[in-house]
Amino acid sequence: MDEKYAIKLFEEYKIRTKWDPEIEDYYYSVIDVIAVLTESKNPRRYWSDLKRKLKKEGSQLYENIVQLKMKSTDDKFYKTDETDDANTKQLLRIVQSVPSPKAEPFKQWLAK
Repeated sequence: MDEKYAIKLFEEYKIRTKWDPEIEDYYYSVIDVIAVLTESKNPRRYWSDLKRKLKKEGSQLYENIVQLKMKSTDDKFYKTDETDDANTKQLLRIVQSVPSPKAEPFKQWLAK
């Protein structure tokens, strides 16, 4: 795998990341993080609903989230809604919007 792309592990969960040297930060797959926090069978749907809720509340968070090509389980790179990606600051704001007992441990993991 290209060194700028990496799989990071939180507990037993895989989270796709991409290093951006311009901002000196990682982008994280939002879908992967939603899957960790919610253990939802359909994290894409959860994220879609959360985006609508955030927009309705006037949050501009989603407007700043990017879509990057990320490596999928089939070893191909895709740029789809599945790969909405957030940098660390954006991701922390998303995590705060998801009621989950894993939110605090995830934030601590992210801070490392």
